Amino acid sequence: MFVYVGIASAAPSIQIENARTRSTAPGQTVSGGYMTLINNGLTADRLLSVSASWAGMIEIHHTSMDGGVMRMREVQGGVPIPANSRVELKPRGMHLMLMQLAAPLEAGRSMPLLLQFEKAGAVKVSLRVEAVGQMP
Repeated sequence: MFVYVGIASAAPSIQIENARTRSTAPGQTVSGGYMTLINNGLTADRLLSVSASWAGMIEIHHTSMDGGVMRMREVQGGVPIPANSRVELKPRGMHLMLMQLAAPLEAGRSMPLLLQFEKAGAVKVSLRVEAVGQMP
């Protein structure tokens, strides 16, 4: 599923593809969110924040190896999306940290997210919940 806003022009034109998350167990209050951000415009944009009524906090994180230890850090200043390019949010890379979940995420459901871009503004997207074994 994707959301398309606008057409190729000087203004950012944001498309979201393959928005997904993993299902969670009862009592689990954290999950990750993944998707591809596509800027079909001629102007760079930036993903500033993400929000949802079903998650108390959503941060954009980056995972990296540091001395043989995997570390996760919040991305400061948002995610740049150059003109006419794609940025992938994926496991073991840049991704969304969905925290303080109000209820378990059940496979087969779709969860609404609101992405806030610097230039394209607010973009609504549905995050598909997949069973843990379904995701790469």
